[in-house]
Amino acid sequence: MTSPRRAVVIGAGFGGIALAIRLQAGGIQTTLLDKRDKPGGRAYVYEDEGFVFDGGPTVITDPSALEELFALGGKRMADYVELLPVDPFYRLCWEDGSHFDYANDQDALDRQIHARNPADVAGYRRFLKYSKAVFDEGYLKLGAVPFLSFRDMMAAGPRLARLEAWKSVYGMVSRFIQDEQLRQAFSFHSLLVGGNPFATSSIYTLIHALERQWGVWFPRGGTGALVRGMVQLFEDLGGQVELNADVARIEVEQDRARAVRLVDGREFPADLVASNADVVHTYDTLLGHHARGARRAASLKRKRFSMSLFVLYFGLDTQHTQLRHHTVCFGQRYRGLIDEIFKGPQLAKDFSLYLHAPCATDPSLAPPGCGSHYVLAPVPHLGNADIDWDVEGPKYRDRIFEYLERFYMPGLRSQLVTSRYITPFDFRDTLNAHHGSAFSLEPVLTQSAWFRPHNRDADIPNLYLVGAGTHPGAGVPGVVGSAKATAGLMLADAAA
Repeated sequence: MTSPRRAVVIGAGFGGIALAIRLQAGGIQTTLLDKRDKPGGRAYVYEDEGFVFDGGPTVITDPSALEELFALGGKRMADYVELLPVDPFYRLCWEDGSHFDYANDQDALDRQIHARNPADVAGYRRFLKYSKAVFDEGYLKLGAVPFLSFRDMMAAGPRLARLEAWKSVYGMVSRFIQDEQLRQAFSFHSLLVGGNPFATSSIYTLIHALERQWGVWFPRGGTGALVRGMVQLFEDLGGQVELNADVARIEVEQDRARAVRLVDGREFPADLVASNADVVHTYDTLLGHHARGARRAASLKRKRFSMSLFVLYFGLDTQHTQLRHHTVCFGQRYRGLIDEIFKGPQLAKDFSLYLHAPCATDPSLAPPGCGSHYVLAPVPHLGNADIDWDVEGPKYRDRIFEYLERFYMPGLRSQLVTSRYITPFDFRDTLNAHHGSAFSLEPVLTQSAWFRPHNRDADIPNLYLVGAGTHPGAGVPGVVGSAKATAGLMLADAAA
């Protein structure tokens, strides 16, 4: 049998680009398709009046996983993109005026924890030890291993049981930490990958150890600079990128993917096809003409999906030097608000926000003396809350501006140069995300590892998934890990 030599990857998000690099470096001629005019997926870049706005992911936590991609091609990441350290990792703020600087400095953490609750100093040390144990098992050992059979899940079962994976992130943090604001500070991370801290498996506490292990980084020039560097690497290795390439369907013959057809009629023959598109869109639309697609889509639609996001980008004619690069603004409610975000049925009256101020690290993202920002508000997905965002979007924007000006950014509205926003409608219509979900399937235990859509389809053996909807899940390290798992399968299948 002749080894397959042509692969097509649908979707140029972080997962799709990372997979394409691995395939091309492995000797498979690979074409990367994306419907938009720029690569990046959720990491799309917007530019207005000299301001640069990263569209989505801004927290880089495992540079080693990225360096590995460049090393596969015999290159150095430093020759393509520069990563800058972010310190503190996050500033966590509350409406009472207090804040907590979460940094990779144990003494500084101990002092801040002690000021809130002396007993939590030892409790935090125990939590960090637990988080490191989960990191070793859940990320280093299982993060890039495809779970294709229930036996794989059973093999990992004893380790997951030992780590009490059935407990929630918040529940596990609360075992070690007494102070309520500190509980919020050490449990919010699951929201960064679309998880409810009160429902997401405690396995996701590994994010804390991940950050303590490698730090938090930001690419000079923004996340878009990292995307451009990865795409350049792919092209330097001989890969082909096709933008403005809106995929209509995956052609299947005798239960094998044979080609990818675009809306404009162009066709890309393939021996191997991988989709970095939304998993429901992949099966419901791209494979909707095939029995496998219709059947799988119906099954996936019954699953739980992560919340959506309202993201407001704005440029100011001044710099707010009181802000840190990553600021989390907690509202008056935590559990109650998160419950409404994940269950709907309407938009909550209050909110908690993530505020991104990248000029704190890299002033080049705005004109001299100015500031580029975005603020992200988790909101219910469209399946849980039937909100007309064309009507509510402008109102929500104004409420957020008023809130930020009152608590964190005095004079904001008088300093505005430009602003834009995206809503769940954009996630649904531009990114083809089911229900406008921002992170695909919700990362609860019953939708993780083997229970998540597999990296290789069970019925179409040369069709593969990569990205947030497959194992291990969302977030930059997660989707880059999914690319490693999927590439391993594809390269092995190509060599068989």
